[in-house]
Amino acid sequence: MKTVICPGSFDPVTMGHLDIIRRSAKMFDKVLVVVMTNYHKRNTYVFSADERVDLLKRCTRDMENVEVEQYDGLLAEYARQKNAVAVVKGLRAVSDFEYEFQMALANKKLYEGAETIFLAAGAEHMYLSSSLVKQVAGFGGDISHFVPECLLERINERLCRTARS
Repeated sequence: MKTVICPGSFDPVTMGHLDIIRRSAKMFDKVLVVVMTNYHKRNTYVFSADERVDLLKRCTRDMENVEVEQYDGLLAEYARQKNAVAVVKGLRAVSDFEYEFQMALANKKLYEGAETIFLAAGAEHMYLSSSLVKQVAGFGGDISHFVPECLLERINERLCRTARS
């Protein structure tokens, strides 16, 4: 059984994230979506790790080979614990590649058992990021094309309330 990991902070989950997860689920036996802490963003999260796990579980419940977990440690160690063969990362632009390539090399050094696979974002999601969702919602804009429909109300409620604070 080939297990891969789709890691991210997912604050909040976007249609771009969901696209990478769905595509991974078609290619591999098991996909572990893992909510992790990005230490560059740790003081700016709008949703707690538990809330992000819940949001992801709600929008992936129809994907039988997808599991969602939270992990607050090294991705390479998580991959070793789960016996994963690869880490799947979505790329939107060349600037994403530079950072993700560096992370892939570090992860490979820490755990030789997992490769990193880069999936190009679909053209309809190339511009999309959680930061963009937060900014648009914070100004009262329509994010219905950016986040899964089943999460729209909850994300809007939180992001609009946070922007007013």
